[in-house]
Amino acid sequence: MIFSLKKEKTYTYVEEGEGHTFVLLHGLMGNLSNFNAPLKFFSTKGYKVIIPSLPLYSMPLLRTNISNLAKHIMRFLRDRNFSKVTLVGNSLGGHIALIVAREIPNMVHSITLTGSSGLFEKAFGDSFPKRGSYQYIEQKTQEVFYDPKVATKELVDEVYEIVSDRNKALKTLHIARSALKNNMADELLYIKQPVCLIWGKQDNVTPPEVAEEFHRLLPCSDLFWIDKCGHAPMMERPESFVKILDEWISKFNLNHEYSKH
Repeated sequence: MIFSLKKEKTYTYVEEGEGHTFVLLHGLMGNLSNFNAPLKFFSTKGYKVIIPSLPLYSMPLLRTNISNLAKHIMRFLRDRNFSKVTLVGNSLGGHIALIVAREIPNMVHSITLTGSSGLFEKAFGDSFPKRGSYQYIEQKTQEVFYDPKVATKELVDEVYEIVSDRNKALKTLHIARSALKNNMADELLYIKQPVCLIWGKQDNVTPPEVAEEFHRLLPCSDLFWIDKCGHAPMMERPESFVKILDEWISKFNLNHEYSKH
């Protein structure tokens, strides 16, 4: 799917459709194309879908951390005057969604987490990203998925480019370490919005017990499993991911609410 990127102030994002707003947040090694399937489906089903590009490599090194990434998204929501959005986050993006929902609850209607950090993850920080052979990067990228073929050459090339660039690799490491330090176990009880947890049963990065712990600690959550699926269900099993999210979000009748405004 070819994106039409919009640029406004310090923000770069994709925006499609009209209706209740989904804000999709990609992970540390991810990009906007990770959400091709949800973008295509929901933007044609009466929703507005926005995918902001996280400024992973454009902030000064000392400010490159999960807290400032979350502040960037909060400024974006305020500047666009959004209210009651649904945040959908994968991996680091899920962690950011939780921080945003905690800090500005009046602007967040609901949250969907898939392979989210925030409690525990097998961090890249101990051994990855690091410079290495292309084959090593390919192997590490494949391990994110249940089916290694999902790690296309294009995807491996993107990761290899990041870890081969000293500046990008250093900033990636800073973000990964800041996410590890920002454990949200004690804060989840304050997140009152409904949360949809969509998890791959074979997630090696944030294993199934992480999803179960999120489900236990969040006051209002539903947990859904996708079999034969790793850390990025919206990429590896897009039809299942979209079906679960569509059925879950439909129970709130948000399009009807939107039409009244």
